Amino acid sequence: MKQTRVYQEAKQEGARQEKFRMIPLLLRLGLSIEQTAKELDLSVEEVLLESQKLSQSQDS
Repeated sequence: MKQTRVYQEAKQEGARQEKFRMIPLLLRLGLSIEQTAKELDLSVEEVLLESQKLSQSQDS
């Protein structure tokens, strides 16, 4: 079961979502967008977009 493509894709997507959940924590701890991206192995654009989404949802 763990060798199936569907399982592997689901596992990767779960890991990716966990990285996105870490973004606000790292930013609150004082890391820059660039540092956060490097630590989470994401692009700067991904971190920037996610941080903008978070700030918009907090403004609402």
